[in-house]
Amino acid sequence: MSKKVVVIGGGPAGMMASIEASEKFDTILLEKNEKLGKKMYISGKGRCNVTNAKDISEFFDYIPGNPNFLYSALYSFTNQNTIDFFNKLNVKLKVERGDRVFPVSDKSSDIIKAMEQKINENKVNVILNSHVKKLICRNNHIDSLQLWNGKNIKGDYFILATGGKSYPQTGSSGEGYNMAESVGHTVTEINPALVPIEVQEEWIRDLQGLSLKNVTLDIIDSNKKILYSEFGEMLFTHFGISGPIVLSSSRVISKFEELWVLIDLKPALSNDELDKRIQKDFNKYCNKDFKNSLDDLLPKKIIPIVIYRCHINPDKKVNSITKLERHNLVDCIKKFTLSIKGLRPIEEAIVTSGGISVKEIDPSTMQSKLIDNLYFAGEIIDVDGYTGGFNIQIALSTGFSAGNGVKRI
Repeated sequence: MSKKVVVIGGGPAGMMASIEASEKFDTILLEKNEKLGKKMYISGKGRCNVTNAKDISEFFDYIPGNPNFLYSALYSFTNQNTIDFFNKLNVKLKVERGDRVFPVSDKSSDIIKAMEQKINENKVNVILNSHVKKLICRNNHIDSLQLWNGKNIKGDYFILATGGKSYPQTGSSGEGYNMAESVGHTVTEINPALVPIEVQEEWIRDLQGLSLKNVTLDIIDSNKKILYSEFGEMLFTHFGISGPIVLSSSRVISKFEELWVLIDLKPALSNDELDKRIQKDFNKYCNKDFKNSLDDLLPKKIIPIVIYRCHINPDKKVNSITKLERHNLVDCIKKFTLSIKGLRPIEEAIVTSGGISVKEIDPSTMQSKLIDNLYFAGEIIDVDGYTGGFNIQIALSTGFSAGNGVKRI
């Protein structure tokens, strides 16, 4: 009689784990939502950044959360394996800036449908709207689990892939942490990762909706030490800042108190080069007011704020601006500073930092070191990466390792 694997959680990690485990065993996939992959639907702004095309050896530089633990998983199921997996399921992929990989269709639903197709081919028993209440464990062995409707589901092996605590409306409400703790596992401190930043400046609302490309963002402390630096895209919001480079920087913020954001609006130019560029524009608009002289240099929406912050009279004629004032303008553009108020709530985070302690998990099989028939996969583990496709790849790789770990038995 075939043994039974029960996978809890129908995100990318759970789906991949069920696909792999079902190659050998009867497999049940439990998902508390009405459909699989609900969080994947909104990932990458609905386009699903499914992996990153960088060499797999470079991935570890983009994983601040326990990268060494993921060595075996990422090399067992690499980003190239992910690309091949979807190609075989007739999903064409493309590589965009930053080596981010998306479906050619720009539809996350194509990624999810492909995984569902493979799940159906492998005859995985998918049970939707199945909300797990608790694991029933005896003598370091899970016999079954109980749903909130009172039903018990027995199994021989259990894979916990319930996600973290970010975007709870998609099902990631942190319940998996409670299940793991109930059977003796340690959950490390849970913090938001890849989350927008709130700032103290009230005028930030005037910049809402402004998107900046090719800027450099630094996070600095009170000693002006740079804690994080990144180049790329960002977005101003009604509460502060968001966008790829902001989300990636957010992980360092919860560990410090007084911090500032330093934005270089023109990183391709040195201070001297920017000064010469400004002089060129000033010559062009020499008879205009200062407030009307920066249209060639900066986005229109940010010009009033830059003028306000460099303390030059907006109505002053360009031809009367002093060298000192011009240098103040250069500093303001190269060091556009914001005071960090804090992070947005964990419910708005793309990924959770923290989770099941990696010290209690076998990195090659994702098997619990405490419970002999329990495995983990995905964001529930204390691992996380920066934005750019790294987190979904982590989910797929650990899901593969968990399913494959069960198969080895």
